[in-house]
Amino acid sequence: MKKTVVIGFLGPTLDQGQGESRWKKWRPTVSAVSQDEIRVDRFELIYQEKYKQLLESVSADILEISPHTRVSPHIMEFKDPWDFEEMFTKLHDFAAEYNFDPDNEDYLINITTGTHVAQICLFLLAESKYVPGKLYQLGTDPNNRAKGTSRIIDLDLAKYDPILARFEKAKHESQELLKAGIPTRNGDFNRLIERIETVANRSKDPILLMGKTGVGKTELARRIYQLKHQKRQFTGRFVEVNCATLKGDSVMSTLFGHVKGAFTGAQKDRHGLLKEADGGLLFLDEIGELGADEQAMLLRAIEDKRFLPMGSDKEVSSDFQLIAGTNRDLRVFIEQGRFRDDLFSRINLWTFELPNLFHRREDIEPNVDFELAKFSKRNGKKLTFSQDGLNAFLKFAKSPKAKWLGNFRDLNATITRMGTLADSGRISKEDVAVEISNLESMWQQSGVSQFSRLEQALGKDKLSTIDLFDKSQLESVLDVCAKSKSLSEAGRELFSASREKRKSVNDTDRLKKYLAKFGISPEQALAPI
Repeated sequence: MKKTVVIGFLGPTLDQGQGESRWKKWRPTVSAVSQDEIRVDRFELIYQEKYKQLLESVSADILEISPHTRVSPHIMEFKDPWDFEEMFTKLHDFAAEYNFDPDNEDYLINITTGTHVAQICLFLLAESKYVPGKLYQLGTDPNNRAKGTSRIIDLDLAKYDPILARFEKAKHESQELLKAGIPTRNGDFNRLIERIETVANRSKDPILLMGKTGVGKTELARRIYQLKHQKRQFTGRFVEVNCATLKGDSVMSTLFGHVKGAFTGAQKDRHGLLKEADGGLLFLDEIGELGADEQAMLLRAIEDKRFLPMGSDKEVSSDFQLIAGTNRDLRVFIEQGRFRDDLFSRINLWTFELPNLFHRREDIEPNVDFELAKFSKRNGKKLTFSQDGLNAFLKFAKSPKAKWLGNFRDLNATITRMGTLADSGRISKEDVAVEISNLESMWQQSGVSQFSRLEQALGKDKLSTIDLFDKSQLESVLDVCAKSKSLSEAGRELFSASREKRKSVNDTDRLKKYLAKFGISPEQALAPI
């Protein structure tokens, strides 16, 4: 039969008692060994040296009321028993050094005595299994004042599946909010959103969203704000600005504000966007377009939460979370001297690259449904596809012919055009045919040449040195690579026939060597157009 061991603190205030009256008073440490249904074989009693006399009197009372219980005292000194770090560290060390024997002993962790911080630390140690026991809670009982009541709390989480289910449901709802309720199917994107949801809920550090124009950086930043605002992490506003639109002398004033008379035309004070975002979220899209002076001011504002408005010698404070967006490679900007390395290091803590629509073709259909609903709400009339119209559009939209250069902006514009021109709010196959022609023409005019992928990888000058024969073959190879997740996957498709005839198969190496002949790296080959 297993022995029962109680672990807990001596309670200097609650465990005091003198004379015969002490047997009529509720003292939690004594009460722990007084319960009829619990036989305590050993009491690991933690105390401070200054309470040694109290320890001796309580130990004597335990011996009198429960002769079979052995008290094992442990000195643990604290500078501040309300300091969480100190308390947790010392209790953690105690647990690490204690020789637990769960095969032969059951452990009850008395969370009745000690400061609230100590009780929380004991709970955490039990929940994390550093102390392999159950919680032991004592309480008063007006019908039996000295003995009191007891309750054993088992932290076996299997018993709390309904609670866990609620947490999982809340997490799922948070992710759905970040996806605007769209039932996306792309596994990589869904995993990305799951990670963003975790970071958004747990961190106030800067977030960097990377991706081509139209992938949804602004909308995602706005939904991160909505998520954190719902959870009362923000009390302030969502403030956004596209840094590419900030030009000239007004940039400093727009971001950091100014005082009256700071420059000609400054007739009154202006807060600036950083101050407007106090207590909320500031989204700086295309952050790479900021000038050197603005970058330096922004870095200090992120780190110190303070900055100087134009013309002022008095700092103002603003506690905001920053989300930065860019469609550029900021590392290249750093090499060119256009972006500060220290600012990049500060905003590069949590970096997420949003994939192009071209690489999320399985998500086109649910996003079409989303755009149809948006159009219907905006225009006050229901918009739908005919079945053959929907089939025709999805066939094109998911094919390599659909470049989606503007990503979701292109998709939104496409639904808007077809919805506006559709008779009776129903997009026909004929409407789709007109729009497909329009998209192909638009993408062609946008510079998608016959060898667009090759031009992106090599540049126009080097492209001109390659024979037409090689250009055509290379463009086809790069088209397959861009639709693949890896060179290995691309190689399997490109060499699907000849690989069956070879004894040794290494499609990745074969493809690498072919690309290297033209100076094309694996990263360039896999990059979306």
